[in-house]
Amino acid sequence: MKPADPSCAAPAGEPGKSGAPSRLQRLANTAAGVGVALALACGALAVGASSAHAAATIVIINLNEPGVGFNDTTRATPVGGNTGTTLGQQRLIAFQRAADLWGATLISSVPIRIGASFEPLSCTASSAVLGSAGATEIFSDFTNAPRANTWYPSALGSKLAGTDIATPGQPHIRARFNSRLGLFPDCLPGGGFYLGLDRNVGDGIDLVTVLLHEFAHGLGFQSFTDEETGEQIENLPSIWDYYLLDNRLNRTWVELTAAQRAASAVTWRGLSWNGPVVTRNVPQVLDPSSNLAVSGSAAGNAAGDYQVGDASFGPPLANPPVRGQLMPVVDQANGTGLACTPLSAANALAVRGNVALVDRGSCDFVTKAATVQAAGAIGMVVADNQPGDVAGMSGSDPSIAIPSVRVTQPDGATLKAALQRRSRTASGVVASLGLNTTRLAGTDARGRILLYTPSIYSPGSSVSHYTTEAKPNQLMEPFINDDLTHEVTPPRDLTYPLLQDIGW
Repeated sequence: MKPADPSCAAPAGEPGKSGAPSRLQRLANTAAGVGVALALACGALAVGASSAHAAATIVIINLNEPGVGFNDTTRATPVGGNTGTTLGQQRLIAFQRAADLWGATLISSVPIRIGASFEPLSCTASSAVLGSAGATEIFSDFTNAPRANTWYPSALGSKLAGTDIATPGQPHIRARFNSRLGLFPDCLPGGGFYLGLDRNVGDGIDLVTVLLHEFAHGLGFQSFTDEETGEQIENLPSIWDYYLLDNRLNRTWVELTAAQRAASAVTWRGLSWNGPVVTRNVPQVLDPSSNLAVSGSAAGNAAGDYQVGDASFGPPLANPPVRGQLMPVVDQANGTGLACTPLSAANALAVRGNVALVDRGSCDFVTKAATVQAAGAIGMVVADNQPGDVAGMSGSDPSIAIPSVRVTQPDGATLKAALQRRSRTASGVVASLGLNTTRLAGTDARGRILLYTPSIYSPGSSVSHYTTEAKPNQLMEPFINDDLTHEVTPPRDLTYPLLQDIGW
């Protein structure tokens, strides 16, 4: 649905996944129950700050060495309500804001400790890992555990037990964030963290939003079962597995074999969240899904509804739909149409007053939209040029006034086949770009929100995030979108309802 901004790839803190601890160490049985520690290397601990007057107390533990990360003394100008005068101070104040927001939302008598640091993470001149976070330990069969033989993340287990069951001195959550982001030419230059608290991010990446996302992973918005193999830690499910529903088999992950779990993790739209709190709140949070409806006297086998990816530019789809004949742009020798340069007179005549069908490739999506709009098109459909799932289109241009959607490569081939017999100005194939009011965006046929399960496994992202097809964009999608707020509750967001489902 939305564009996958490459600068916002933020692997979640799953055990053994990118950006997270990778070695599992068995702990001895204790009175608190059975535990597994996710191996964690830390420097000297120093308490940074904690939230006050909240339903839960969150303590930020500064794990950086002197002079770096939170202790970086580089001078900084206060921005957006962040009064820090050094880079390190501003980072810590942003952390405190995120901690305060979660602290005011959660309920726990046990203070939640987050071991945090800024350190160099993977990045290039065009993309970067923003950060990662996850539980440092998981426990089963502790006092007051709602389910026996089930893993719970450390912070949640402590809340449910009514006492801190974590290993003494161990943070409940470990969080790492990119210290080089936007500050060096080889690490997304010009796209660094915005450290203000007011969401006026401009071209930056809102750090508070990223922190809210990653803290949620550490609180339990993550799978502890290996999504690639389906294997469970010590053959025990996590509380997460009770609510992951394979919507084709109509069975939860605790009812599936390892092979079936692994298969559902790479089945597009095949995995739903079956928690009652989330499902109850879906109708007040999500909007109707976008839809391409194809009809007309010449539509033939192409007639029907198509699932589409939305564009981040131009007007959003709405009802009544934008409706017109679908006409292809053909500006390449192989019969494809890229629309990267002004259209020829013949192509301009074809798309004028109609919906233009163009191919992905060679130039960005905004350029294609601007090109067909200049030729008089009233909408644009982009056919993918490679296999894959439905995906959105990135870019920004306030001058784009026509709606645009993207379809898969097979769907594009179906549409092109229906357009083979046409005149210079008409095809007899009608495209309607609007909303499907019978289904909410990012949900299955029964109204349950989908998890992110691309058909090509994505380490650190698959299963432990909501689908990218949700509208409005949700905090716990695998990419940080520009329109996110600092809200984690309905009617804007479904993050806290999921945490409530697992026990928060």
